Amino acid sequence: MKRFSQSPKDPAFVQNPYALYSEMRDGGPLAYWEELGVPVVTSYDGVSMALRDKRFGREAPEGFARPIPEGLRTFYDIDAHSMLELEGQRHRRLRGLVLRAFTSRRIKDLVPDIEEICDDLFDKMTDTAPQTDLLQSFCQPLPVRVISRLLGVPEDMSSQLLAWSNAMVAVYTPLRTPEVEAAAEAAAKDFSAFMRSYVEARRTTPRDDLITHLIAAEEDGEKLSTDELITTCILLLNAGHEATVHSLGIAVKTLLEHQTPSDALAEERIDATIEEVLRYDSPLHFFDRWVYEDMDFMGHTFKRGDKIGLLLGAANRDPDAWDDPDCFEPARKIKQNMAFGAGIHFCVGAPLARLEMRVALPRLFARYPDLQLSEAPSYANTWHFHGLSNLHVRLTEK
Repeated sequence: MKRFSQSPKDPAFVQNPYALYSEMRDGGPLAYWEELGVPVVTSYDGVSMALRDKRFGREAPEGFARPIPEGLRTFYDIDAHSMLELEGQRHRRLRGLVLRAFTSRRIKDLVPDIEEICDDLFDKMTDTAPQTDLLQSFCQPLPVRVISRLLGVPEDMSSQLLAWSNAMVAVYTPLRTPEVEAAAEAAAKDFSAFMRSYVEARRTTPRDDLITHLIAAEEDGEKLSTDELITTCILLLNAGHEATVHSLGIAVKTLLEHQTPSDALAEERIDATIEEVLRYDSPLHFFDRWVYEDMDFMGHTFKRGDKIGLLLGAANRDPDAWDDPDCFEPARKIKQNMAFGAGIHFCVGAPLARLEMRVALPRLFARYPDLQLSEAPSYANTWHFHGLSNLHVRLTEK
């Protein structure tokens, strides 16, 4: 296995990680990333297989769980009930209960809400015209307002929810700092207290919102506990908006940089365009997995308790899976990409993220047909959560 050294915080790498991915892929089926301390998989087939292989998982095998840092006790108390971090029966139970409430019909019913929020944000953007940072004025507030409306929490709390969420998800970034941990713990305490008050209120005063439906969801006589409800709501807010913010910002950047014709957002073509955006520049680049048993995988011997890294962004640029993978081709034939994972941990928020993009992108470009970049966008220094730090554009309404 070839070894590679690359700081995930190096500014040049953060702005363009794909050259390293290609070099790693050319070196063999697995590469050892020195700074992360794990073998990583870069190919489409390898990542796809690993995500579906039950010999790998998110939950530490017995005897290998790492001590919880004292300064992150609340954060990990929340994490302990997250279906993202669980396996086996606990994962199946939680995911099944959540999907009983978070149905495809309930998601589709959000279209009028998404349209209304988009138009409200556009109206507010006129105050800063002719220029705005579209990331702050549109891409960030849209998903958090949508998920807030879905859950039934106040939209005027969106800025605070976004701040809590950003602080918490930063813990998952490789090589996190003590400052990141302290901010995450403070956010976890405030966020859980906020959600607890809403869960308890909905138990006595039900409404037609997702929190109420999560409370009512039942499978084989079991329901979600209060702690599970709180964690699930936080997970939906964190993961549900995080991927969409990044996907939406990257989509606008990609469409503008490639001078993509407007018909790529037409009803009959938009789904292919969205999938190509997600493939070409994915919102999440890295996920790790524990090894559950001694095994051979892709020519390498793993021991129980080892870890392996999956480079989702690299898998989506694999030339064995796509012709000319470094080219953005909106008309490319749709094939499942790894942007939202695969297998039993496939992102439950993926349908909502795709729907928000499907509604927001045509609406944005219809309102501002001459939308242009006013300066080159840059990526935030979080590599693993691959998203922009800014998206400065020039607005010209029709």
